[in-house]
Amino acid sequence: MALELGPCPPRLVELKKEIAGAYPDFEARATKAWGEILQELDKVTKEIANGGSQNVPEVQFSELGSLSPERVAEIKRKGSVVIRDVVDDAEASEWKEWLREYVTKNPDIEGHPENDKQFFQLYWTKSQVRARAHPNVLEATRWLNQTYHIKSGDKVESVDLATPLSYADRFRIRHPGVQWDVHPPHVDGGAIERWEDDVFRKCFADILSGNWREHDPYDLRHRIDARSSLYKRPNQSTVFRTYQGWLALSETAPGEGTLQVFPNVLLSNAYMILKPFFAPKEGRSADSFDPADWQFDISNPEFPGIYSYGQAFTGPRPNTKTHPHMRLDETMVSVPKVYPGDMVFWHCDVVHAVERTHNGKGDSAVMYIPAVPYTPANAAYIERQRESFLQGIAPPDFPVTKGEIHCVGIGKADDIESPIGKKAMGFAIEVA
Repeated sequence: MALELGPCPPRLVELKKEIAGAYPDFEARATKAWGEILQELDKVTKEIANGGSQNVPEVQFSELGSLSPERVAEIKRKGSVVIRDVVDDAEASEWKEWLREYVTKNPDIEGHPENDKQFFQLYWTKSQVRARAHPNVLEATRWLNQTYHIKSGDKVESVDLATPLSYADRFRIRHPGVQWDVHPPHVDGGAIERWEDDVFRKCFADILSGNWREHDPYDLRHRIDARSSLYKRPNQSTVFRTYQGWLALSETAPGEGTLQVFPNVLLSNAYMILKPFFAPKEGRSADSFDPADWQFDISNPEFPGIYSYGQAFTGPRPNTKTHPHMRLDETMVSVPKVYPGDMVFWHCDVVHAVERTHNGKGDSAVMYIPAVPYTPANAAYIERQRESFLQGIAPPDFPVTKGEIHCVGIGKADDIESPIGKKAMGFAIEVA
């Protein structure tokens, strides 16, 4: 039986009070910042709506090492990017055919929806194993990992942004004409934890101290130790992913069931982190962009977009009611058309969704492959994930399934051919 989304529990009033008491002059500074954020959103959301898919930067894989500082800054500001030609078209298309064959030969596999499976609870097909280990895929994620830094200039021991790791996730082969309601706007990688975990909260310290324009979404300092899964909810990543991403296996254009993003990660972070502390004044609209219509209010336990989910929490799930100032009905822009072998990545804090409708003529097929750097916690997870791979069972972050060890065409360790691919999956590399 599916769990229902519920309100935040009363105890979270105390969390708001704790946060408010942890920063000097919190009410005054947060109120000033809130007014500035509203006014910035009023301007920026109109610009985003006018720009559409052009908001999402596009680069060639071959030029990653030679991009200008201005181009890199644009990618970081938008929080998303399309990287063209990471894998040859023919190889990516072949992987798609292998996936089709795997699904056909193993009809009892788990997927959604039950009567017409398109989103599969599968992790170890030959296609997925080979794609994650492809040197170009890992090079793209290495480049993305290195867009992060330590803002203070200090070094963090045992963290290597130049060593990419492989995080096993699922794939989809979405059919045209099917409405998709399972991925509305949301942010992954932590729900109430963004406020409740004291380390995770430090990632947003500039916002909470009122200096929201100084917030750096790419500061590693506290990201690597933030606890994004305090309540052990299945499908809640425990790994630090710098960017989430997917590899296109088919041509998919806007309107054909593709990814949508809100392309301003600093502004969306600032807005969502401070929103729980404000309410419209009596008689004023919750949609108002006028700072004078708002007041500081920590008297209720709600964190907009965060929902109780059994004994855990899910979210953030912003929508036009919980976060009206983002104008999500206009600003969730679809990524530009992709072709087999292209990859799309979005920062771990970016609000993203999947288009509800697929009006194209062919399947929209992608394999989910995020960017994951070497950290002690990430490496420990990869060790456990490697054992899941060898046993043919779901990775540690995902719900238990009947596994794939019985499946025809399951990927093997021998399918990981490159040394960088072996290392990324936690296998020892033979030195000649």
